Amino acid sequence: MSEAVLVYLNGRYLPPEQALVSFQDRGFVFADGIYEVIRCYGGVPFRLQAHLNRLAESAAAIWLPPPPLEELNEVCRTLLRRSGLAEASLYLQVTRGAAPRQHLFPPGVPPTLLATVQPADVPPPATRETGVAAVTVPDERWDLCQVKSIGLLANVLAKEKARRAGAYEAVFVRDGVVTEGASSNLFAVWNGRLRTHPAGRRILAGVTRTAILETARAAGLAVLEDPFTLEELRQADEIIMSSTVMELMPVTRLDGAPIGAAVPGAVHRTLAAGFAALVEEAIRAGR
Repeated sequence: MSEAVLVYLNGRYLPPEQALVSFQDRGFVFADGIYEVIRCYGGVPFRLQAHLNRLAESAAAIWLPPPPLEELNEVCRTLLRRSGLAEASLYLQVTRGAAPRQHLFPPGVPPTLLATVQPADVPPPATRETGVAAVTVPDERWDLCQVKSIGLLANVLAKEKARRAGAYEAVFVRDGVVTEGASSNLFAVWNGRLRTHPAGRRILAGVTRTAILETARAAGLAVLEDPFTLEELRQADEIIMSSTVMELMPVTRLDGAPIGAAVPGAVHRTLAAGFAALVEEAIRAGR
């Protein structure tokens, strides 16, 4: 990698050691902020505009003025270009800014805007070939899961519970209904039909999730965006997780029990191939 500027903070490109925020920043004090993660392939941010649009939607949901998206688009591309990375992850974060600690919004305080780029931390190839284990946990998050909030303590605790159980991911269950993973969306397959929880307040509908639904429909698969129970999930033929960095990941064991034949299935292979084709198309188009 060439010597690169890897951090953008409040209008300035800085080396990481100089990128400092105030101890009074509301992101630090209250988790009063939002974020996005964008996967980059071949030096191209995948579906960048969709991520920026969701950032703006999250900002509006918490009454936070969003940064100009055109400017942020250029910041992302500049960071990636200067990093010299082909396979990378961009991270964006916007908080309500720095002010003396009080719950009320501080008037006249500019938001804090941070953007960073780093090599993509992709799962080992073997995990996709064999599948991974997941465990279920109660969904104890707040009731605005469609907002990509930096307040992720419930997700962090769920991921740690999965790690301690020797699993790769935690699956949230609320009132008997499966919602999504701690850092992923979740799909299940019964008799060749793909189901996933509908978008709304119960899940953070991912950009990768949208791409997978497009891929499934293009492949002629029956697709239902419909809630399902944990008991139904235990009887699934396949379980597939998705996220920006994870892409698609087959789940072959849930709470210690095998799912289907306990190997990645045909629907996963179809979707993975279709998603790879979308990535190649995006690289060729430069977007």
